[in-house]
Parts: sequence; structure tokens; C-alpha cells
Amino acid sequence: MASLLGCVALIPLAVVDGVFLVETCLGLVRPRPIGLPGGPRPSIAILMPAHDEAATLTAAAAMLHRLVAGGTRVVVVADNCSDNTAAVAQAAGCEVVVRCDARLRGKGYALAAGRDYLAGDPPDIVLVLDADCSVDDQALDLLARRALVYDRAVQAAYLFRPDPTAPSNVQISNFAFLVKNLVRQRGGRRLGAAAILTGSAMAFPWGTIAMLDLATDNLVEDLSLGIALVRQGRAPVFEEAATVWSDASNPAGTATQRSRWEHGFLATARQFALPLLVAGIRQRDFKQFWLGAHLLVPPLSIVLTCNLVAVALGVALALLAVAPLPGVAASALLLLVALAVLGAWLSDGRETMDARVFAQIPRYLAWKITIYARLLTGRQPAEWTRTERIPRQ
Repeated sequence: MASLLGCVALIPLAVVDGVFLVETCLGLVRPRPIGLPGGPRPSIAILMPAHDEAATLTAAAAMLHRLVAGGTRVVVVADNCSDNTAAVAQAAGCEVVVRCDARLRGKGYALAAGRDYLAGDPPDIVLVLDADCSVDDQALDLLARRALVYDRAVQAAYLFRPDPTAPSNVQISNFAFLVKNLVRQRGGRRLGAAAILTGSAMAFPWGTIAMLDLATDNLVEDLSLGIALVRQGRAPVFEEAATVWSDASNPAGTATQRSRWEHGFLATARQFALPLLVAGIRQRDFKQFWLGAHLLVPPLSIVLTCNLVAVALGVALALLAVAPLPGVAASALLLLVALAVLGAWLSDGRETMDARVFAQIPRYLAWKITIYARLLTGRQPAEWTRTERIPRQ
């Protein structure tokens, strides 16, 4: 009886692990490249929400000048700034929208203000790009053309630049970011699932972004937008061949950034995962179903921690009740997840995380547990703030 109850208790974890394993394992194989769509280049506007990003925009001045000189509009929304973000953006040739509203704060409100500004002279394609991200002409052209051809939102591979000198917790966090934003996205596309919008490097046809409800204070407005599009039958598409890069955060920035995103993700998952699963089954809509399944999978650090706890409890049950089966099953699940993570590192993550950093994962998980504890007690800030980056060498 103890073995049966222990195995039944493992079912939720097995479901979560199963979804993670399907996406990750399918994502270990790179797809064949698809040719660039032909025809004239669509008109493009980059929409860049910016909160106290004067230093970041100064560093990106060369890229901004290049984009503007190439015929791309760059609209910077200086949102509730206390520095000279607007002046720096104007000096770089960008169009600037200044927004000051101490009550309605958040990236979603900044995006809505930029979208409303563009409505006076709408482009074919709007690319949402964070101020600390860089995009090259090839990736920009590919995203715009794909969005135009598909008439859907298109998500690029949004990644952190590898930094072998970064502290171990930053390298591990950046690797987890790569697993989420590249490997699992690739696996989802191979499966026929919708792309997960990641907040930056999202290309929208004007007709799509014009009808979205952007003006919210949602901490993960990108994820909510993706859910809305999937429900409308306009599921976003992942484009791996277009990569947008950001510098790695410093340790404090990594903690703040990941905490904010994970807080928002978990709240959104609680609200939408089961309704999407049910709607997908009732409507025979695989994209809704799998998006619901995807939302069941918490951040990788939680997945690993839950599996380790399950193994510990399984071993204790075996010792106390002579019921080895739950411990064996939990150990098998942990092994499969660990092998999938190792596979992701071998296929895509070796530049992002040094092999020696694997030994620091237990300490990283303990660090993340303290962050989750602060979230649960309301002591971790979750509002939209500027993330400090590790300067490029």
C-alpha cells in the first residue's frame, strides 16, 4: 500500500517532468534552415520601452544609428525616467515618446504608448526590443519577413551573450534561460506547439499588435500576450535563425530579473494552465492544449529541486516502510531530467556555462530557494526596474 500511495503521489511530478522532457529532447536536434522569404522588405518600426536606460542607449548608439540609417524606425518610449534617456535616444536618431505616470507603471503601459504613437503612421511590422538588446540587420530582416508571410507574431531566439568570467550563479541562470528560450522553444516548434513570447525580439504584423491589450502592469506581459494570441487562433511562431542578444546580468541583476519573471510566470500559470488544457481538449486545439501543458512546468531550478526532494522522500519511504518502488521511480525521473539538461548543455550550452560550474548547481538551487522564500513572504520586489548588466570587455 505504501508503494502504491508513493507512486500515485509522484504522478504530478511525472507529468511536469514529461512535458519538460518532450520539449527539451525534441529541441536537442537543430532543424534544417528555411529559406528567406522573397519580395520587397516590409516597413519596420522597432518599439523600445526604456526605463532609466540612458547608459544602455549610449552604449548602443552605433547600432541605433545603423538601424535608423537603414530605413528602420526606432521608437524609444522613455517611461517614468529619472535620467536623460529621452535626450540620449534623440541624439541617436530615434523617435521618442516620453511617458510620465507614477500610478500606471510597467512595461505594458510603455508598449501601449509606443503602439499608440505608431498608429499615426503604422509600419508593416513592429519589433519589440528591450533597450539592452542588440539585433543585426539579417535577424531583423528575417523576423520582419517571417511575420509578414505568416501574418503571425514571430519570436526570435532571445539569449544572453556567453560570459565565461561571470560568477557561477549568473552562468547557471543564463544556461537555464537558454534552455527555456532556445532548446524548449525549438522542441515546441518541432512538436507543432505555439512559440512562447519572451518579452524582447518579438515581431508583430501591425494588424496583430494593433488589437492587443498592451496597457497592463502584468509582470510577464509577453506570456499573457502569447496566451491571448493562441486563444484567438493566431499562435506565435518561433524563428531560431534570428538571434537577439543581451549582456549577462550581474549577480544582483540576475536575482532581481529572474525573481520578477518567475513570480509573474507562476502567477500566470496558476491562472491559465488548466483552462488552456481543458479548452484544448474540448476544442481539439493542440496549441492551446500544449501551451497549458507548458505552463505546468515551473522554472528549471524548481523542477530540479522538486525531483531531488522526491528522491529524498522516496529513499526515506524505502527505509521506513520497506517500499522501494517510489524511490526507484523518483530516481528514474531525476536521472531522465538530468540527462536532458546535460544534453541541452552539450548541444547548445557549452559556451554559456563552463563545465566546472556544474559542481555549483546545488549551491545555486539553495540560493534560488531563498529567492522563492522572499517571493512567498512578499519581501522580493517584483515591479519593472532596470536590470544591471555585466559590462562587455
